[in-house]
Amino acid sequence: MTVDSPEKLLTPVLSAFWDDARSWTLDTYRRHEGYEGLRKALAMPPDDVIAYVKDSGLRGRGGAGFPTGMKWQFIPQGDGKPHYLVVNADESEPGTCKDIPLLFANPHSLIEGMVIACHAIRSNHAFIYLRGEVVPVLRRLHEAVREAYDAGYLGKNIQGSGFDLELTVHAGAGAYICGEETALLDSLEGRRGQPRLRPPFPAVEGLYACPTVVNNVESIASVPAIMQRGKEWFKSMGTEKSPGFTLYSLSGHVVSPGQYEAPLGITLRQLLDMSGGIRPGHRLKFWTPGGSSTPMFTAEHLDVPLDYEGVGAAGSMLGTKALQCFDETTCVVRAVTRWTEFYAHESCGKCTPCREGTYWLVQLLRSIEGGGGHISDLDKLNDIADNINGKSFCALGDGAASPIFSSLKYFREEYEEHIERKGCPFDPAASTVWADAGTSHLEVNA
Repeated sequence: MTVDSPEKLLTPVLSAFWDDARSWTLDTYRRHEGYEGLRKALAMPPDDVIAYVKDSGLRGRGGAGFPTGMKWQFIPQGDGKPHYLVVNADESEPGTCKDIPLLFANPHSLIEGMVIACHAIRSNHAFIYLRGEVVPVLRRLHEAVREAYDAGYLGKNIQGSGFDLELTVHAGAGAYICGEETALLDSLEGRRGQPRLRPPFPAVEGLYACPTVVNNVESIASVPAIMQRGKEWFKSMGTEKSPGFTLYSLSGHVVSPGQYEAPLGITLRQLLDMSGGIRPGHRLKFWTPGGSSTPMFTAEHLDVPLDYEGVGAAGSMLGTKALQCFDETTCVVRAVTRWTEFYAHESCGKCTPCREGTYWLVQLLRSIEGGGGHISDLDKLNDIADNINGKSFCALGDGAASPIFSSLKYFREEYEEHIERKGCPFDPAASTVWADAGTSHLEVNA
């Protein structure tokens, strides 16, 4: 991607007015062409809306990058069953922090997108599954839903179109596994959140055994702008196979962490140029392109295009575009150990590879970090991760294995140094995230 200046890199759409006073209100949203996309969508037949979103090239922003319009198209029509839309707002992976600030600052973009999506898939009941710990966001979302009902954007005969839609906000109980779409559906139905065996897929038998679309917050919130400004406008940004704008969550040892809304295909080098770079006096050591569950990159990957194809070709996954940056003061073994402890704690325990494998990964990593490891433990780590990867019900197991594989690939000598020195050579006090950057991870930079 060739650009002339940092200003041309940013494409504020979802974040265009996050810094407005009371940006979360209906009045502010309507001042910025809010619900104009819905007006256009309701004037179109449902199948035409699906085709329009499909032609735009919008890909799911929740991690996998599956085409959104195609996902809607999978819903069978004329089956006589209720259809449901479920929005996955159970954001909880280490480093991922885009959906929560989006909902906090601009919840009506999601609500408008949900009405459009439900019109397209012929659904009359939609759900938002929100991570329950984020109480301020929950309150703001409830208020936005109330405003939408009062204004006629939800409920009976929406804007005189004859289309009815009920929207339910459900607060989860804080289980990372419920970010997996089938575990989320089980939780919504009142059961313990655990991944289901597939097939059948949610498009055939999802919520209450009825056809269901499960989409990420950002995926649905991007739809109104596409309907309002046009699919060609959307395709003018990004790359051929990964078009459009997206939110990049930059965190860690950077001067100005925050949400950077830019076209797909931007590089970390360009984002660091805009954010002030790595904290003064330090250099980039390793980073994640899509949260802790994606294979890590090093400084040699600074110019990898941050789109689905570019990151995949370089050996990782774009995921949720959670760019965690770590400088040379950070111990890779310590970082991977903490991530693995998270996955072991959040494993639902349904399948043996993940339940047992993550436990033993933690034991080995703690031993290596504490100085009690052996060189043979490194091959054992790799072997256990291999027995988890691709052999679990859901992607949690794959996510736990990714940091193991990539850290051993790029930093095996650091593991060996822990073993040879019988302890960690890094100063723990020096590896904390810089606290004096003057911004928080929720601050808007778009």
